[in-house]
Amino acid sequence: MRVNSNTVRDPRRWLVLAALCLALMVLMIDSTVLNIAIPSLIRELDATPSDIQWILDSYVLVFAGLLLTAGSLSDRFGRRLMLILGLIVLGVGSSAAVLATEPWQVVAARAVMGVGGALLMPSTLSILMTTFDEDERRMALAAWSTVSILGIVAGPTLGGLLLERYWWGSVFLLNIPVAVLAIVAALVLMPETRGEQRPIDGVAVVLSILALASTVYLIIEREWNIPVLVLAVVSAVAFVLWERRQEHPMLPLGLFADRDFTGTCATVLLMVFGMGAVMLMLTQYLQFVLGYGPMKAGLALLPYALAGAVFNGLGATLGRNLANKTLIVAGLAVMAVAFTILAVGTGYLWVLASMLVMGIGGGLAGPAAYTAIMNAIPLRHAGVGSALNDTLQQVGMALSIAILGSVLAGVFTAQMPADAPSAARASIGAAFELGYTDAAKTAFTDAVSVGAWVSAGFSVMAALFGAIVLRARPAPARLEEPAAAETPVRNP
Repeated sequence: MRVNSNTVRDPRRWLVLAALCLALMVLMIDSTVLNIAIPSLIRELDATPSDIQWILDSYVLVFAGLLLTAGSLSDRFGRRLMLILGLIVLGVGSSAAVLATEPWQVVAARAVMGVGGALLMPSTLSILMTTFDEDERRMALAAWSTVSILGIVAGPTLGGLLLERYWWGSVFLLNIPVAVLAIVAALVLMPETRGEQRPIDGVAVVLSILALASTVYLIIEREWNIPVLVLAVVSAVAFVLWERRQEHPMLPLGLFADRDFTGTCATVLLMVFGMGAVMLMLTQYLQFVLGYGPMKAGLALLPYALAGAVFNGLGATLGRNLANKTLIVAGLAVMAVAFTILAVGTGYLWVLASMLVMGIGGGLAGPAAYTAIMNAIPLRHAGVGSALNDTLQQVGMALSIAILGSVLAGVFTAQMPADAPSAARASIGAAFELGYTDAAKTAFTDAVSVGAWVSAGFSVMAALFGAIVLRARPAPARLEEPAAAETPVRNP
C-alpha cells in the first residue's frame, strides 16, 4: 500500500526510534572502541604508528567510499533491508577482528566493518525521516544525535572495562550481541520503506565510489599522489556531469541550489573537522600522560556524553522557537571555547571542563544542523540524502584524523629531545618503551595543546561561515513535490 509519511503516524514510531538508536549504537561503538585499544595494539601486536593509522582509516576509507551507493540502494530496495544487512556484515567483520593475530588482519576486518557501516548508517536516518512527521522530527533527530554522542563514549568506556581483564580483541565482542538484538528489533518493529523506484545507475555508482574513495585516500595519505589526485578530480567531475543528464539521478544535485542546505553542509564539514580527532587525542592523553588504565580512561570521558545528551534535548526544544542558524552558530562558538579550555590547561580538571562545554556546544548545534540538512531533502531521496549527510561527516572525520594527526605527530617529534632514538621521537608508545617517559609526556601534552588550538580555530571558522551564509529563517518552500513525500510501505 502507499501511505503519506507526513500525514499517517506509525503508532509504533517511538519503538522504531528505539530500534534505530540501538542499531546506531552498534555502529558508533564499532567506530570508537579502537581509540581506547591503541596502547594495547601497540603492546600486544607490535603495531607501528603506520599500522595504527591504517587500522583506524581503513574503516573510514571503505565507509565513506560506499555511503552514497548504499543510501541509493536503500531507497531502491528497502531501508530496513539495508539496515539488517549492514548489521550482519558488521557482526562478521567484528568476529574476524576478534580472531586477528597480525595488524594487517585487523586492517582487513575493519574494512569489512566499513562495508557494514556504509549499509547501516544511511538507513538509520532515512527510516527516522520517513517515520516521523515534521513537528516530531526535531525531537527524534535529537534522540538520534544523543545516541551518536553516547556511542562515541560508550565504545571507549565498555572497551576499557574489557581491556582491564582481557586481550585487545575482546573490544570487538561488544558489537556481536548488540547487533543481534538490533536485527531482531528491526524485524519485529520496523515496516519496510522504499523511495523512488528508479533504475540502478551503474555509472553513477562506480564514479561516486571512485571519487569518494580516492578523495579520502588522499586525505589519509597526506601527500600529493598525482595519479590518485587526477582520479579523484576526474571521477568527481564526471559524476556531476553524468548526474546532470539523468532523468532519475542517484544524487539530486538540485539540492545544492538551496542556500541553507549547502551552507549547513559546509558548516557541518567544518564542525566535524574540528571535533573529529578529539577522542583520538583524549584517549591517548588520559592513558599515556595521566597514567589512567583503559577502564578509568573510558569512564573519564562519560561527562562529555552526559552533557551532550542533556543539551541535545534542550537544543531540540529551543529549535521550536529559535532559528537553526542561531543554534548552529551559538553551538559552534561554545565548542570553540571548549577547545580553548583544552588548549590552555593540563590535567583532568581541564579536560573535564572542556568536555562539559563541548557537550553543551554539540547539543545546541547538532540537532539544528541535522534538521536543516534533512528537512531540505525530499523523502523519496531520504536514503541517499542521509548518506550525503553521513559522507560529509566521514570526510570531515578523515580530514580531522589525517591533518590533526599530522599536527600531533609533528609537534610531538619536534618537542622530543633531539638525541632521542627516531622510534621514540615518532611514537609516544615507543618513547615509553625506550625509557623517555617524562619527555614523551611533556611533548604529547604540548601536541594536544596545539591540536586543540587548531580545532578551536576551525570551530570559529565554522561559526563565522554559518553566521554569514545561513539565513535566520529558511525559505518557506521545501524542495519536494507533494507526491514526493509518499513512500511505499510494506508491513513486516
